[in-house]
Amino acid sequence: MFPYRGHTALITGASIGIGEEFARVLAARGMNLVLVARNTDQMNVIASDLRTKHGTQVHVIGCDLSRDTAATELAEEVKKTGVTVDLLINNAGFMTYGPFETIDPAQEHKEIMVNITAMVDLTHIYLPGMLERRMGGVINVASIAGFQPIPLLTTYAATKAFVISFSVALWEECRGRNVRVLGLCPGTTKTELFERASAQNAAVGGVRTVQQVVATALKGLDRKKSLVVDGFKNKLLTEGPRFIPRWFAAICAGQAVKAKK
Repeated sequence: MFPYRGHTALITGASIGIGEEFARVLAARGMNLVLVARNTDQMNVIASDLRTKHGTQVHVIGCDLSRDTAATELAEEVKKTGVTVDLLINNAGFMTYGPFETIDPAQEHKEIMVNITAMVDLTHIYLPGMLERRMGGVINVASIAGFQPIPLLTTYAATKAFVISFSVALWEECRGRNVRVLGLCPGTTKTELFERASAQNAAVGGVRTVQQVVATALKGLDRKKSLVVDGFKNKLLTEGPRFIPRWFAAICAGQAVKAKK
């Protein structure tokens, strides 16, 4: 088991969805929290509730992770709280959907900054301390979209492929050093991700709840897994692309997520 009680987790994208559920479950397990997202009003509501229910220490930090200097500025704010980050949950992320040439390049740039750059930067900031203390963990939220190229989700799927590769490689680097690294791959989950991207057509596979996703993640962390896929149907979806050429996988995936007439 990961030593949750009395330690501190930093959760990005903590104002809603999977990030909020991580906060609620970890507070119930005795962890102190640093909640990070742009919506500070919503995080303050969550923080107040968790302090009342569990007596846990909760810090709220507003931060736009799409900015170049976001990670270093966030680290400075965390330093002011005096806490030590023992579990880093890189959950923040968003999706763009549609033919590549129709998508706002500025939005795609922000997507890469949040989904990839902020994750790598924050891991650079907090992993060395964990290794020095020989205690800690990192959970990176990827997606089953990262297992194959997906037209219309071209950039999103590519960012999640990066998260999967990064997480498994880092797991091997940290193996035997008492620091756990886990890549978490949800499928379609009951959150606002697809609605915000106007990508309801891309919601394929079995629909899961945030409670199920977080339970899968923490079970994987406790078992020192490198990568976990949430849900049996989603696991099946990730197996197929291994046995067919990438170009054919892209054709199949594109057909699955395109707008239905």
